[in-house]
Amino acid sequence: MKNIFCRGFMSFAFTIVAATTSFAQNKSLKIGDSLPESFWTTPLQVVNHPQKTIDLSEDKNKLVLIDFWSTWCSACLISLPKIEALQQKFGDKVKILPVSGQDKSALDKFFTSSNGKKFKNMVSTYEDKKLHDLFPHAGVPFIIWIKDGKLFNSTDAGQLTEQTINEVLNGDKSSLQTIIQMERARPLMLSEDYDRQRNVQLLNYSFFAKGQIPDIGAGGTYRKTALGKIHGRQFTNLSLWDIYYAIGFELFKQQEKASFTEKRMIIELKEPEQLMPIERTDGSNDGINLYNYEFIIPEQKSDSLYNYMLEDLNRYSGYTVTLEKRPVKCLVLVRTSTKDKLATKGGDKRSTFPRTPSILRNVPLKNMINMLNGEINIKELFIDETGYTGNVDIEVSGVKDIATLKKELQRYDLDLIPEERDVLMMVIKDQRN
Repeated sequence: MKNIFCRGFMSFAFTIVAATTSFAQNKSLKIGDSLPESFWTTPLQVVNHPQKTIDLSEDKNKLVLIDFWSTWCSACLISLPKIEALQQKFGDKVKILPVSGQDKSALDKFFTSSNGKKFKNMVSTYEDKKLHDLFPHAGVPFIIWIKDGKLFNSTDAGQLTEQTINEVLNGDKSSLQTIIQMERARPLMLSEDYDRQRNVQLLNYSFFAKGQIPDIGAGGTYRKTALGKIHGRQFTNLSLWDIYYAIGFELFKQQEKASFTEKRMIIELKEPEQLMPIERTDGSNDGINLYNYEFIIPEQKSDSLYNYMLEDLNRYSGYTVTLEKRPVKCLVLVRTSTKDKLATKGGDKRSTFPRTPSILRNVPLKNMINMLNGEINIKELFIDETGYTGNVDIEVSGVKDIATLKKELQRYDLDLIPEERDVLMMVIKDQRN
């Protein structure tokens, strides 16, 4: 089966992604420690409450759940309906307190938005520092469980359910899995015993595991030398599609000096859906198709990092991924005259494709090609064969479809010709036994 498998992939661009899964246990307090008196008596600034501040002094005999959240965190927002439902279900037995470090204006803006209006009665702290200091964490959502005045546990939001609350309230054996912080600063799962070794230099490291690691967020980071050379990459809780995309982005930049998009990927798999994460009905991820991968090589081999990564994954992933020339249906951009209607008049650089109006100002023509390949729902790959090397000024009314774009480009003596070209592609195939 041959097809281009399209989706709204996670874009790296390529730095650590904001964590959508909590991954920390507090360090200042240990499980079983009693909460300081200040935890119960310190005034907390809140929104959606008749009072400007509240404290927890009347909640000492309840199961207290601190929900660290942010308005920009999609996983946090997915959890809000569940939090409201659980608070209503358990009433005075449980106190669930959403806690945010954002300022009041950010929360007010959210709770008055079309998405946030549904939660306009949800009381939340803002500009919190006290609870963040008491329960340090590196990602949200993050849940602190407090019972009988003691720290009972720290978990991600997925473990906050009617069942787990009942287990804690009834004194039953808890099924909660404590979330312990994992730092990106060290290689995944590398024992701290390594740090004690003298005169030992890590030359190569590879870790590849399927399944969600709840102790760390979804995203990635680089391993750099003292001089800034990249000789390693780490990916956590991502689909194979996202990992392959990140590698393809770098390889195409090295080999073709070209932009890499999903249009440069050919999927020849019996079950292409296995490359993607599986979403539950509530929008959360079930973790089955998530992977964790880290690969490190010596500094002197850093130029070959991404080729080595692809070889490494080909050995263990169950797939074979290659870069190869394939005949592909393209839209080829050509000039229709020798008259130069493109040359820039100078000024500040600007590129707004494919928004309306779509503007290029004092930038290379390849900027338009890159955006058309990455930002619009047209399956054909755009190829530039104009040979034009200078910066350009172009403005069209908007990129709606091929016919409209062709008509707009005619004003600049440009045309888009449907042709087949042999193009470098990333090809993903089932591994042969």
